[in-house]
Amino acid sequence: MSDSPTVKPKSGSGRNRERTSPVVFYRQVVAELRKVVWPTQKELVTYFGVVMVFVLVFIAFVSVFDLAFGKAVFAVFGGSKTST
Repeated sequence: MSDSPTVKPKSGSGRNRERTSPVVFYRQVVAELRKVVWPTQKELVTYFGVVMVFVLVFIAFVSVFDLAFGKAVFAVFGGSKTST
């Protein structure tokens, strides 16, 4: 057992909190979304292009390494067929 005294929750905390109604939650979400700085169409197209180029380069990078490691493993563990 612990030697420290038990700490009781203060009133107003824990389970006694009031829940936010769905309507109030929706209003708060809309208010927060109004604060967002949305990109222009030109910026959005630019961002999309940058992301697509990055993804394609990364796919090529991973594919080359996968091919190289696959060939290396195949060469080490069973690259030649011999008939007995």
